[in-house]
Amino acid sequence: MEEIKVNEINKVELKGIKIGKYVIEKPIVQGGMGVGISWDRLAGNVAKNGCLGTISAICTGYYQNMRFVKKAVNGRPLGTENTYSREALFEIFKNARKICGDKPLACNILHAINDYGRVVQDALEAGANIIVTGAGLPLELPKLVKDYPDVEIVPIVSSARALKIICKKWKAAGKMPGAVIVEGPKSGGHQGAKYEELFAPEHQLEAILPPIKEERDKWGDFPIIAAGGIWDNNDIKNIMALGADAVQMGTRFIGTYECDASDVLKQVLLDAKEEDIVIVSSPVGYPGRAVKTNLVQTLEPNTKKIKCISNCIFPCERGKGANRVGYCIADSLGDAYLGRIQSGLFFSGANGWRLKEIVHVKDLIDELMTDTN
Repeated sequence: MEEIKVNEINKVELKGIKIGKYVIEKPIVQGGMGVGISWDRLAGNVAKNGCLGTISAICTGYYQNMRFVKKAVNGRPLGTENTYSREALFEIFKNARKICGDKPLACNILHAINDYGRVVQDALEAGANIIVTGAGLPLELPKLVKDYPDVEIVPIVSSARALKIICKKWKAAGKMPGAVIVEGPKSGGHQGAKYEELFAPEHQLEAILPPIKEERDKWGDFPIIAAGGIWDNNDIKNIMALGADAVQMGTRFIGTYECDASDVLKQVLLDAKEEDIVIVSSPVGYPGRAVKTNLVQTLEPNTKKIKCISNCIFPCERGKGANRVGYCIADSLGDAYLGRIQSGLFFSGANGWRLKEIVHVKDLIDELMTDTN
């Protein structure tokens, strides 16, 4: 088995993929990272260098010192309309296009947000070529994009069962996935498995990929993009030998000059040790992976009521979830973006501690595409 695997790895060729009519020259997708980590500069430069750049639609109200927010309270966007600012999303796409021209750009929209349908519409009108959605089953997505036949839709799944449900519903609605992202439990941010499943062998990316590929084959030949814990050229080839057509990487792109995150956020990752990357509970209802900072160390169910300003995600029920876990997800990720180390939540993949320097996007992509054996 190991010998076959080595032979398979040696045969792997890092070639581009097609997501519908969109040609991605290199088999690397930059993951959508919310609240100012992947906005115009990062996504635009990734796309410019031949990979798929992904703009996050999460909490766009924070963009450019909240200049597009019509109303704020305590320095935060008030309500869903301001938190997911349409005008800011348009500006992000406009500025990304100045960098990458007409190369494909994706928009990642968390399914658990309030106003999901409206934000999808905003992304379509802003010029997204591909809509990526995780954190739930986006069964209504084909209907939301029906007036945009050229736009491809891509779900993020962590099981063959989830892909089956999505494909069945989407086929009935007349639109199939342009690709599928298979996310294992080593990814940063919100996880698609319960806490006790995160470290189980049967839930690791290498274990869930083959059955998902088997399920994909029943519905078509759209690309499989593997995500979660992939770090270097060797990891890319390993996972492609198991059946992936491309990879999605998030945390590695934080370590770039072009990443939209604050210098403080980047430094938190540069300073992190392996034991600092931990699992936290989230108001979203899924476990999350983050760097152990002051916020994480002092987390406990909040006895004082956390005031819900943003009304960002429906599972939180306007602050109930925040009080259960001890922090507001929008406030804490917003603080990380603003560089507030004491109150910020700093999401990271399992390998975030391996980040040791800041490089340019072009140099990172060149490194990832270069055979190191």
